[in-house]
Amino acid sequence: MTKKNALFLLPLSLLLLSGCGQTGNAETSAAGSAETAQAAETSAAPETVSPETAQAEVAAAVERFNRAMVSADRAELEAIAAPELSYGHSSGKVQDKAAFVEDVAAGPFDFLTAEVSGQTISLAGETALVRHVWSARATNAGKPTDIRIGNLLVFQRQQGQWKLLARQAFKL
Repeated sequence: MTKKNALFLLPLSLLLLSGCGQTGNAETSAAGSAETAQAAETSAAPETVSPETAQAEVAAAVERFNRAMVSADRAELEAIAAPELSYGHSSGKVQDKAAFVEDVAAGPFDFLTAEVSGQTISLAGETALVRHVWSARATNAGKPTDIRIGNLLVFQRQQGQWKLLARQAFKL
């Protein structure tokens, strides 16, 4: 909440309180409303970090995501993925969070390695756009395979943590 909004809401709050049978002098009500508005602004404000710090945090989230892909750790995959995840494969298949986690944890692919190159991270407030080339060695139903695709990942800071909100892979 901005100071401008708080200043607008303060008289509105006083008006509503006076119409709801509240007693007490105007100074006490105004002070209480100002404290309430300031507390709401403080609790609703996102954590402010420098762009460099945010980019480092996002890069660490990408690494965490890649480690989770290789380990197929269901709990780690659940933790890094946002509830609203939209996970697009280079084949055109799109999965929600539950399908993505199940596929990595128990599907036919077993990722042995995962590496990125040419990574860029762009920030837009609490959202980060990550582009890179993703290379992996894997087995598909026991048959060795190498993967090299382009990825666009969208991370969003949710409750202080960078979560994977969307991913779209494309063939190179």
